[in-house]
Amino acid sequence: MFSISKRSEVEPFHAMDVLAEATKRRATGHPVISMAVGQPSHPAPQAALEAARAALVAGRLGYTDALGTAQLKQALARHYHDRHGLVIDPARIAITTGSSAAFNLAFLSLFDAGDAVAIARPGYPAYRNILGALGLNVVEVPVTSETHFTLTPESLETIQAEKGVKLKGVLLASPANPTGTVTGREGLKALAAYCDANDIAFISDEIYHGLTFAGEETSALELTDQAIVINSFSKYYCMTGWRIGWMVLPERLVRPIERVAQSLYISPPELSQIAATAALGASDELDGVKASYAANRELLLGRLPKIGLATASPMDGAFYAYVDVSRFTNDSMDFARRMLVEINVAATPGLDFDPVEGPRTLRMSYAGSEAEIAEALERMGGWLK
Repeated sequence: MFSISKRSEVEPFHAMDVLAEATKRRATGHPVISMAVGQPSHPAPQAALEAARAALVAGRLGYTDALGTAQLKQALARHYHDRHGLVIDPARIAITTGSSAAFNLAFLSLFDAGDAVAIARPGYPAYRNILGALGLNVVEVPVTSETHFTLTPESLETIQAEKGVKLKGVLLASPANPTGTVTGREGLKALAAYCDANDIAFISDEIYHGLTFAGEETSALELTDQAIVINSFSKYYCMTGWRIGWMVLPERLVRPIERVAQSLYISPPELSQIAATAALGASDELDGVKASYAANRELLLGRLPKIGLATASPMDGAFYAYVDVSRFTNDSMDFARRMLVEINVAATPGLDFDPVEGPRTLRMSYAGSEAEIAEALERMGGWLK
């Protein structure tokens, strides 16, 4: 039986902390179901695994160019042509050690210490943390049903007036983590136009592309050639541990990004680049994985309200349910701790994503198997009854 608790004074319980604690409990025999991190349960595509095996047998793995192999960049250029009807010069594509490296490279190359960069709140916590670590002024813009849970030119104007700042950058994810928001073509077009007109760098995080279940999935590259687009093989391609991502850059940024990448990373891992090149041809297999996420999504949409957990935002894309737990608690960290300890279900407290409203929200990943999601819901239903 769960009871309402006061906010605790314990250290924050973040996504990776939840994962670490869940791993410890599982190692000691507890039947843990983890819905804490965006970790696909499906392995990398078969074509990627076969390409990696062949590369390991050949044994000739080493440094590549700092911005990646020509083969992978050419394959990504074909991907944009086939999926979006775009002609992208492969020279504008930078391969990175996961999207995390791409964010570091973009921020270091675009901004100076003290520059103001806008992000959505709630949003992926690494944005805030990396920007802050680099000495940048993080401007968190609240997104609600009134703004369709995304950034808008009007919300950017308002926040600049309130904070007394001039934005140098805007970072938007679509589909978004944790809200699942898909910013439609017109919304994305208005935002890109606003940034172009006001000399603001526009960074489009498209990591969850391919995982849209409702709404209109659009790449910023369809609307402007000045956007910095960041993507990854971690989510749709089920390759989190391979640590391989990419950027599409305006021509003027290619050489600056390359120089920073040479110093920080030398090059992305060649084995992962070989596997990623093969993964781009595995859309049939990966669309089957997406269908399993869609089934999990329907299960959650039907069951969550019945156990008292209303969704706090649309579940249009990515693979997360962002839920309102205020009926049960005003401390999502304590809620997440107790849920893990008492029923062995791991989820991420909303404070990770929103330092203001987060104590009343929780994020659950539905990238696992349908059986796991169903069992987690059964446990939660009994616990919250």
